[in-house]
Amino acid sequence: MTTVNEPIAATKYATPCLPMMMGSALQPKPEPTESRHDAAAIRSIYDLNQKYEQKHAAKIWVEPALNRTLVSFQANKQRAVYRWYKYKEGFSAELVEYFLDRGKVHSGKLLDPFAGSGVALFAASARGLGAEGIELLPIGQRVIATKQLIDQHLSAADVDKLATLARTHPWTQIKTTDSLHALRITRGAYPPETANRIAQFSAYIRTETPHIADLLTFALLCILESVSYTRKDGQYLRWDHRSGRRQGKQIFDKGSIHSFDTAITAKLDQMVADLRDQGASNSLFAQPPTAHGPITLHAGSCLEILPNFSAGSFDCIMTSPPYCNRYDYTRTYALELAYLGVTEESLVDLRQAMVSCTVENREKDLIKMQPQWAKAIAVANAHPLLQMILSYLESEKQNNRLNNNGIPRMVRGYFYEMACVIQECARIMKPNAPLIMVNDNVRYAGVSISVDIILSEFAEALGFEMDSILVLPTGKGNSSQQMGLHGREPLRKCVYIWKRKK
Repeated sequence: MTTVNEPIAATKYATPCLPMMMGSALQPKPEPTESRHDAAAIRSIYDLNQKYEQKHAAKIWVEPALNRTLVSFQANKQRAVYRWYKYKEGFSAELVEYFLDRGKVHSGKLLDPFAGSGVALFAASARGLGAEGIELLPIGQRVIATKQLIDQHLSAADVDKLATLARTHPWTQIKTTDSLHALRITRGAYPPETANRIAQFSAYIRTETPHIADLLTFALLCILESVSYTRKDGQYLRWDHRSGRRQGKQIFDKGSIHSFDTAITAKLDQMVADLRDQGASNSLFAQPPTAHGPITLHAGSCLEILPNFSAGSFDCIMTSPPYCNRYDYTRTYALELAYLGVTEESLVDLRQAMVSCTVENREKDLIKMQPQWAKAIAVANAHPLLQMILSYLESEKQNNRLNNNGIPRMVRGYFYEMACVIQECARIMKPNAPLIMVNDNVRYAGVSISVDIILSEFAEALGFEMDSILVLPTGKGNSSQQMGLHGREPLRKCVYIWKRKK
């Protein structure tokens, strides 16, 4: 990794470079900030960041083929089976296919160390590649396991049974005194009649065969949000005013709250239609038909699991790690986690096991976890831009100018932990193998943080060559709170492409 000490001459963009709607792909000059922040420090960070942007300008360009639909869950809404569960933090199967084609990855084994709902795994498997994924959250693990069940074991008779259940609603005849397991943050999430129906449905599930029980459980997980008083909103669940919970000054109305029977019938009908269209006796994910590659899921944190893989094991990595944006997936997916039996204690453990992306994450002892990560930590320690940002955030904390004092610890943890992840990825990849990563830049205390450049420089120091940073044509705005203070400054939403050094 080359440090930047002297100004670097501006480089013209490589083709295809298009201007963004709100400026170039490089960071615009910051707007005047509120006096409560250290304007001189912000200017120094901006100036140093510009040198890095100029250094890499030939490799940072707007990619017209990309859009927010492709790099998010949105495109999956049009795909059978993928559309059943709305996993907002994932990317689309079409994006995986695009980069497999672009990188000419036609054989071998793909890894997604932040597997989410398994989109990369199933899209790669459908192309005949072997696929392995690592996923920490039980909801992601359940989605992947259900897709594997459908792909490998479902029969036409199973589909017919689902269709019958969608018509007859036998769970309504179940008498049960069971109560729903709830977490502190999900207590009272459903209207009383809905909570009773969920309990009846759960009791009925226990009477069914394993395959049908798994499918019904999955269908229930798919509708929990729509029948609740809540809506996922990044850092937490928002509560409808009808719940009786007050949350902030503004009253939130999520609109229609579906009845349980209406929602579960619609979901089962959708599942049956998709399964019948694609043929339950054939592979559901084959587009075009081909022999599927095997899929292996490793449950747990990638910081714990990556070191267990052998060196030179993978031909491609495609992933989207948690963004450094304070989003807490243990809160946004709390309804699903509660239904799956996650306890208060295990919820805290899950939150701490994640790559640091929330203000509640405590510092991890990375050297104790893996002594060989001293190399990655040294790379992070030596990066001037990162260290300037961390020093600024710590100073703002000491001067009581942050809206949350956990921000400096979170940002530090995020970059140091990601450095360790990158070191492990380099170790386990074959020479010249591509790594494709979807990620967002972020902004805190008036400073735009070029996550793309910092992580790419880490990668160059840890065994990769930086091929390109592809920027979506439309910039991503910062948080509403940051926009209120500093205006809407576009932040790059990117796909990084790195190649393992030969």
